[in-house]
Parts: sequence; structure tokens; C-alpha cells
Amino acid sequence: MKQIGLTGGIATGKSAVAEILRDEFRVSVIDADQLARDVVAPGRPALQEIQDRFGSQVIQEDGSLNRKALGGLVMANEPARAALNAITHPRIFQAIRDSLQRCEERGEAATVIEAALMVETGSYKAYDFLLVVDCKPDLQLDRLMARNQMDEATAKQWISSQMPLAEKRALADLVISNNGSLEELRLAVRDAWSTLLNE
Repeated sequence: MKQIGLTGGIATGKSAVAEILRDEFRVSVIDADQLARDVVAPGRPALQEIQDRFGSQVIQEDGSLNRKALGGLVMANEPARAALNAITHPRIFQAIRDSLQRCEERGEAATVIEAALMVETGSYKAYDFLLVVDCKPDLQLDRLMARNQMDEATAKQWISSQMPLAEKRALADLVISNNGSLEELRLAVRDAWSTLLNE
């Protein structure tokens, strides 16, 4: 079974590509970002460990994780971010491995693992191919502002806090440029998928 990593920059269209793969090609897409949310759900051991490490201020009244409060604590604090990653990353990677095993048992020819920070964590190295979705900087900015209802300065700050798209493109086996319509993106995904399956 081919394992294909899918990533991109914020608001470049990674999720749209994943949706096209699911809906039109019936590909199993493992959403690592969703698994990351699942491992810190109420009642899961990781949430208790996060509370023990960072205090009750990172827990909402309903017992769920207060992502905003936790983000504020780890954003500019490298040791705190490393401590959080040590709690969550092994569990997320295990959940991905479990999902891949189920796909393999079903006899699927290829499976896609979608993750925002795949290059940053180095997890892309575990997969057979890396597919990167990118777009022009002005489009990325416009899409992010529209999607998150934020002003230009905030959107630029978010984008600049991420790894540059050029670095992700340099590591990619294939790049899908999402600069046009949804139909153009569908055609680009179709071409990319055909290429990957025939590699």
C-alpha cells in the first residue's frame, strides 16, 4: 500500500484537495489534525497530562481543552512547546499507524495522510511520497482573511509564523498549485493522483 503525505501552507487548499480525493477518488484520507484533537479529548490520558503540566487554566469549564489558553502558553515558549509535543506527538503518530494498518488490512492500494505540520515534525519521511499544495502569496493572504474573518496584519502574522512554502515545495515529490477555480483544482488533483499511483 502506498502511503502519501499531504500538506501545504495555511489557506492554500490542503483540505480542499483531501476532500476531492475522498469524494471523487474514494481514497482513504487520514486527518492527522483531527487525530490530534481526538487524543486530547475529555477522558483521554493526554488531557490529564496536559493539565498536570500546564495547570487548570488550560481546561474549559466543560472539561475540554482550552486551545487558546494553551496556545498562549506555548506559542513563544520553546520548552513549553516541547513538553506539549512530548505528550501529544507519540499518541498522534500511534493513531496514524493504527489507521494505516486498518487501511492495509482492507487491501487499499494507497492511503493519504493529511497533516498541517508534516514537514515541520519530519513525519513526512515515513511516507512513500509527499504531496504539497501551494498557491500564490496574495491568494493565500486573501483566502486566510476571508476564511478566518481577520484583518490583513493578523493574517500576515499567521502566515509568517509558518514554515515558508518554498521549503515545503523543495521537499515535495509533487506540488499541486491551487491558483484557480475549484474545477481547475480537481483536474490538478486528478493528474497528481494518476502520477502518484503509477510511480
